[in-house]
Amino acid sequence: MQYLMMKYLITAGLVVAISEFAKRSDKLGGLIAALPMVTVLTLIWLYVEDQPTTKIANHAYYTFWYVIPTLPMFLLFPYLLPRWGFWPTLGACALFTMLFFFLFATVLKQFGVQLM
Repeated sequence: MQYLMMKYLITAGLVVAISEFAKRSDKLGGLIAALPMVTVLTLIWLYVEDQPTTKIANHAYYTFWYVIPTLPMFLLFPYLLPRWGFWPTLGACALFTMLFFFLFATVLKQFGVQLM
């Protein structure tokens, strides 16, 4: 139980730290948020919990493919935000990302990469 609590505190602390950096500096907050710290922490947790190397490697592999269709959202969000407001923009970006992911996965399937 202590291990699980430590795991939650470290992971949550990371998210809080990123949001605090973002409040002080747009660029620094964006840079830190773009670093794959959550993924690296996940890889560490999987390793520490004695998961098979294939599971750890697969996590890194699929993370790569899942990041790509999320990237256009980061261009769409600042474009829509001043026009639509925060919540409609967030919703539209979530829907756009889901649609783009589905299209991306469909194209990759033709090349042997199974994301769904």
